Amino acid sequence: MGKRGGKYGVRGRGGRGGRGGGNRPPKRWDHAEIPKENELYEKFYDGLEIVPKEERDTLWETLRSDLPSSFRFTGSKAHAVPVLQRLKSYYVPQIATIEHDGQSVDPPTPLPWYPNEMGWQITTSKSVIRKHLPFAEFKKYLVSETEVGNISRQEVVSMVPPLVMDVKPGMIVLDLCAAPGSKTAQLIEMVHGGEEARMRKVIKEVKQSEGREVSPDSEEIKQEIEEEEQGGDWADDGRTTGLVIANDSDYKRAHLLIHQTKRLNSPNLIVTNHDATLFPSIKLPPETGADGQMIKNKYLKFDRILADVPCSGDGTPRKNPNIWKDWSPVSGVGLHPVQSRILVRALQMLKVGGKVVYSTCSMNPVENEAVVASAIDRCGGSSKVEILDCSSMLPQLKRRPGLKSWKVMDKQGRWWDSWEAVLQQQKEQGIDGLGKLGHTMFPDASDSQSLPLERCMRVYPHLQDTGGFFITVLQKKSEIRARPEGESKPNTSAVEAARTVQAEREVAMRDAVEDNPGSVTAIINEIESSKPTDSNPAPHIAAADSLVPPATEQAQSNPSAAERQNQENLPGAAVSDRKRAIADEGDAYAAAKKARTYNENGDRAQPGDIAAPLGEEDRMVHYPPPPAAQLEERDVTSSRVSTNGAPKKHGQQFEEPFKYLSPQHPELEGIFKFYGLHDRFPRGRFMVRNSQANPTKTIYYTSSLAQNVLQENEGSGIKFVHCGIKAFVRQDVPREDVCKWRIQTESLPLLDPWVTEDRIIRLHSKKTLRALLIEMFPKVTEDTWRSFGDIGERVRDAGLGCHILRVEKSEGEDGFEERMVFPLWRSLASVNLMLPKEDRKAMLLRLYNDDTPLQNNSNQRAKEKVEIKAKVIEEEEKEQDAAIRANSSSEDEAIDTKGGEGDVQDDPDTEGYIQLPAGDVEREAEMEVGLETGAIDEKYVAQQLMKDAS
Repeated sequence: MGKRGGKYGVRGRGGRGGRGGGNRPPKRWDHAEIPKENELYEKFYDGLEIVPKEERDTLWETLRSDLPSSFRFTGSKAHAVPVLQRLKSYYVPQIATIEHDGQSVDPPTPLPWYPNEMGWQITTSKSVIRKHLPFAEFKKYLVSETEVGNISRQEVVSMVPPLVMDVKPGMIVLDLCAAPGSKTAQLIEMVHGGEEARMRKVIKEVKQSEGREVSPDSEEIKQEIEEEEQGGDWADDGRTTGLVIANDSDYKRAHLLIHQTKRLNSPNLIVTNHDATLFPSIKLPPETGADGQMIKNKYLKFDRILADVPCSGDGTPRKNPNIWKDWSPVSGVGLHPVQSRILVRALQMLKVGGKVVYSTCSMNPVENEAVVASAIDRCGGSSKVEILDCSSMLPQLKRRPGLKSWKVMDKQGRWWDSWEAVLQQQKEQGIDGLGKLGHTMFPDASDSQSLPLERCMRVYPHLQDTGGFFITVLQKKSEIRARPEGESKPNTSAVEAARTVQAEREVAMRDAVEDNPGSVTAIINEIESSKPTDSNPAPHIAAADSLVPPATEQAQSNPSAAERQNQENLPGAAVSDRKRAIADEGDAYAAAKKARTYNENGDRAQPGDIAAPLGEEDRMVHYPPPPAAQLEERDVTSSRVSTNGAPKKHGQQFEEPFKYLSPQHPELEGIFKFYGLHDRFPRGRFMVRNSQANPTKTIYYTSSLAQNVLQENEGSGIKFVHCGIKAFVRQDVPREDVCKWRIQTESLPLLDPWVTEDRIIRLHSKKTLRALLIEMFPKVTEDTWRSFGDIGERVRDAGLGCHILRVEKSEGEDGFEERMVFPLWRSLASVNLMLPKEDRKAMLLRLYNDDTPLQNNSNQRAKEKVEIKAKVIEEEEKEQDAAIRANSSSEDEAIDTKGGEGDVQDDPDTEGYIQLPAGDVEREAEMEVGLETGAIDEKYVAQQLMKDAS
């Protein structure tokens, strides 16, 4: 949902897609202790009359109640349906039988407006849920499926914006303010829509032409193939050609975004780390135009853009009770300029005919309709940008139309109907209390009466038991050149324009002084009002003392000159306050110099096209310091190179570069030969994450368009944080003829169809799969291979290394309703499904309603070896102790027992081994293979396990 900005918001007042932060952390409150009352909050929305008078009590009663839990099934339709069916056929009927205090308990219900019943809501209170066993089992199901990525916990209204974007497979999509990533995940699913069905159809045609065996399709896949034949994304053998770029300017939140979306295993995702108001233009490779001329300056334009901007979050008190105590009228007023800049930048990067969805979790028209009207006005009016009517979309979603007129409240709680009234107040009584009011916040500023703002959607909490939300869909009708921020429309008189600019500047400057008397703005204000005289040619500036206190004798005696000279303006409490004051002045020209951006024609953007001021956190003095300086310890990455080869700026996080491998690289040649990968599978899209382009541990795969973006913008300064899925991971092997690269689970859907039959093991029995899920590293010997059921002979005769286990759809009680694929490792004496423990447990619960503890034979055998080794060590110590006593010439002679009973001493022969993290299935597999191949000796394993035990 819209990200909360404001003083204590997640994004901070700096906003812009995550940049900036509050000036101090909020006090932690117990939600039960927060009184759900705020007179000004209630006065504000009652005064705006956003709902009819007869609905007000219901609205406020709903806002004071707890928000119901909600979740969504993720992934492709074919993948999500079995998980959904388990909920509908097992858990819902169980919960429906519960009675509490003589009344039936409501089970989870699907959202009536969410397509294919993929969105669900639980209205039962937590106090009731805790008291009944069926809910405990349901909770176990939710937790296990959420851990493996089949279910995503997401607020109901947060699901709406992606659904109205009308994203089609193959489109290029940008999520400007993406973290934490729940809506980004929806966009990824839409871009990949129908991909599995398309790939199945292509591979069936290829295999049938070659006389190879083809696995049967599920009913869902067959239905999807029929739908995709009408106009799907078939250009790349069924693989989606689209791209999703997810951006967040907070580096840590960008990695939270990666974690949230990684479970979808998309090679068509790029994560960036930029200020959303200054999102850079992305260059594409040159191409030949229709006239035969080479087009060199070609930039990426987007089919769809989601601008779920930082906001006050005042529609979320049901889940954020701090709204009740923190809300003030200026919460939305302060974010309005940032929100407008983000929306204008989104419209600039959009293709003609493309759509931008603007959304917030606020009910304030200053953050909603006023932003939409202001952005359209700056971009040339309704002839350039149109508000689309979405009333026919999601017809069962209850909503209200956008506002055509509204009032604005200042920081003192006074109402203002128009900007003219503010100017009149300023002229007659000064600017006290007017806060950061600006003319674009009022309905009379942008001819809002002529705009169809009623097409915007307002979702109120009491309509369907949700949070508050605002959504609007804009379509770009022709190319635009946005008017610089602060510049008046062409038909505005010079006198009126100057009056408006001057009034806004005075309001902003006075507000900056009130917020922080030590700000740069306050100093400038005092300089202008303090004129020099003959007796006092240099008047004392008191505001400067607040910013930089006069040096005292003690202060002068402590720091050195080098320390003072090299003091940095790092972000902190004081800097954040100064940044707020500077940001309010909005120096558009300085912002344009900061980022290299381009307009839709490929030309360098005009200075006013993108307006966002530089904050003081971007400035510093003399870094690195001279040797004599003694600065505070700080986190500085040793490397001065950024992700893409450009010189790394101070404070910029270090990311390994993206380097693509040659299709003829020896490692790729060996991989393709071992797995028999078909010639139609692309070889040029594999990359590694190191500057030497050396495949040392992991090889990644990306889509073609993602590859073009990464390679063409290398060294441009664009901060790429993530791209690609793990295709192959290095594994220790016993012989040279065994491939040392095993297939990763996340790349199986792409690689599986193209692998040779020699590396495929087909399974049809539920009983056999259950045994493989429960038992890790089961032994394969002349006596045990028959226990593997229908795959026994195939497993016994399978070559060493990685195989693909295909669970085929089959009839009968012991058959499967869905097709599944897993990586399977065959070692000298055992086999193992290369699945994390969480995935094993979730699958056992879903397919068998079984929560049997997993059995790790690798650990058991290693423990047995530890016990044997411990006994050997104990006997050796006893013999050594006896020898020492026998040879002792004095009772007082020191005795060296070399450690206590069972204590394994470090051995120089084990130096260089890496300690394996406990609980990691893939590393456990490496340990097992290492034991059997001799790459890791038994003594080392024994030592590691004994260390863990101690």
